[in-house]
Amino acid sequence: MTRTDQNAHTTDEVRRPGRWIALAVLVLAVLLVAVDATVLGLATPFLSEDLKPTGTQLLWIGDVYSFVIAGLLVSMGSLGDRIGRKKLLLVGAVAFGAVSVLNAYATTPEMMIVARALLGVAGATLMPSTLALIRNLFHDPRERSLAIGIWGAMASAGAAVGPVVGGFLLEHFWWGSVFLINLPVMAVLVVVGVKLIPESKNPAPGPWDMPSVGLSLVGMFGVVYAIKEMASHGAGWDSIAAAVVGLAALTWFVRRQLRLPAPLLDMRLFHHRGFSGAVLADLLTILGLSGLVFFLSQFLQLVQGRGPLEAGLAELPAAIGAVTAGLLAGLAARRFSVRSVVTGGLAAVGLALGSVTLLDEHTDYPLLGSMLLVVGLGAGFAFTVTADVILSSVPKEQAGSASAVSETAYELGAALGIAVLGSIVTGVYRGFPTPSGIPADVEAAAHESLGGAVESAAALPAAQAGPLVSAAQDAFVEGMAPPSTRLRAPPTCSFRASE
Repeated sequence: MTRTDQNAHTTDEVRRPGRWIALAVLVLAVLLVAVDATVLGLATPFLSEDLKPTGTQLLWIGDVYSFVIAGLLVSMGSLGDRIGRKKLLLVGAVAFGAVSVLNAYATTPEMMIVARALLGVAGATLMPSTLALIRNLFHDPRERSLAIGIWGAMASAGAAVGPVVGGFLLEHFWWGSVFLINLPVMAVLVVVGVKLIPESKNPAPGPWDMPSVGLSLVGMFGVVYAIKEMASHGAGWDSIAAAVVGLAALTWFVRRQLRLPAPLLDMRLFHHRGFSGAVLADLLTILGLSGLVFFLSQFLQLVQGRGPLEAGLAELPAAIGAVTAGLLAGLAARRFSVRSVVTGGLAAVGLALGSVTLLDEHTDYPLLGSMLLVVGLGAGFAFTVTADVILSSVPKEQAGSASAVSETAYELGAALGIAVLGSIVTGVYRGFPTPSGIPADVEAAAHESLGGAVESAAALPAAQAGPLVSAAQDAFVEGMAPPSTRLRAPPTCSFRASE
């Protein structure tokens, strides 16, 4: 094909009709997958009441979804390159809707953990396909930058939109509704996607290497589990063994990729400092955003006594900041530099996390709202620009694998944000002294989680319930901030998990 023919072909592709509608469908999918990572934050008290999970089970319910996605994204991105990204996207959408029903009607903590893990498998088929398809829908660099900006805005805002959606649903329905909302969205994705999204794949992909898939999953699970357990309980034989197995699997995975003629992930991409730096920035950005949103959801409800919808709306500034920054990120990167925008975004996320040390039971909303707006702006700028860097630095044929790297950093950051920060808070929380005269079973439930303390206190006389909830609230805040920054709240038990 001559250069003139190539230019004409590229122009036709740039002007592909319906590409912006197709983008809207892809953005809808990524928004929903991102929302599902945090939508359970506000449902924690209701899950505690119905399923009665232990504190460890509650953390697994919250983060196993992101763990599984993180472990499978590279494999699924490579699979999309081989069998077709549109095909994988549509299959994943159907599976995501079906497994959402299983999540909604879970009856035990164990069933809920398994259902969340299966939802993660389905989600892993969606995320890399969306970004890779954008790479093939938009060939003009400026249009692609804007499209990735919209995608990045939705991906980073999804973590903040989750509490708003969850709050609205929990005000009017039972906690399972936060999963059933996936069904109509996935139906729209399938119907519109079949007609408007073009198929794309690597024309010479090579075989899909199953041993590499297993090594990737075992390695990610082992490392994340070890971090989670060490942060919560210190170094034990099980966490050390998990770390050794995980690191060994990841090392074997890397060596295998370097030897394979058609690897799942081309490790040579990481030789470029820009690519590696963008991946690391992705991980740190989402770690801060997801961790902050997850714990503020509980803080607003269980410490400050806000209703689910009020708490969700209180977290809206993070979504507003992420969307605004995502749409402006491309312009900012061209006017200043990619490095400046990413550095500024990470600094904003760090500033918001640092301000958590100022929180206590009586913190007014202006400070909370400002923290959320700052973390949303920082995440929107950093994540969107780095996603563009990652996607633009590889050939079109490797778009799925590169997208999977970006998405792996996103999901691993979300998982670590909940696991590491959550385990630290839980470790501090469990040691709080309970008032005298509390029954042993109530005391045990109270030490498992703040939601368990609030629910179990509801069955006690007011003279015992108030001090118990107050002690639990103080312990939760102590896990988020140094004791010197706290003000003890007067005993109160006005909040109930069923309200």
